[in-house]
Amino acid sequence: MHIDKDLVAASATPLVLSILSDGDSYGYAILTRVRELSGGRLEWSDGMLYPLLHRLERLGHVESRWGVADTGRKRKHYAITPAGREALADRRDQWRVVSAALDGLWSDGAPQAGLA
Repeated sequence: MHIDKDLVAASATPLVLSILSDGDSYGYAILTRVRELSGGRLEWSDGMLYPLLHRLERLGHVESRWGVADTGRKRKHYAITPAGREALADRRDQWRVVSAALDGLWSDGAPQAGLA
């Protein structure tokens, strides 16, 4: 299934902030978690994730630090900040409103105007 890029872009921030609200993580692990959560239907690239992480860092929603993996390789780890938790709560509320509106339209089984 193809997921429209506008929907991917709209969902990227709440997905990343939600993943980080479960604990610190690094780029590849975030990409893997998104793939797992979507059942493999969302395949983000580095080129999509890292600009988002940098933007979230500039906004003060995440912070980063360098660490060393067990393999000795350096990794940049990201953590959600208190401001990021507030932004996540706001995004969550927004998504619930949109989701409820769509559920109301799509779950009643009645044909919609212009779609019959």
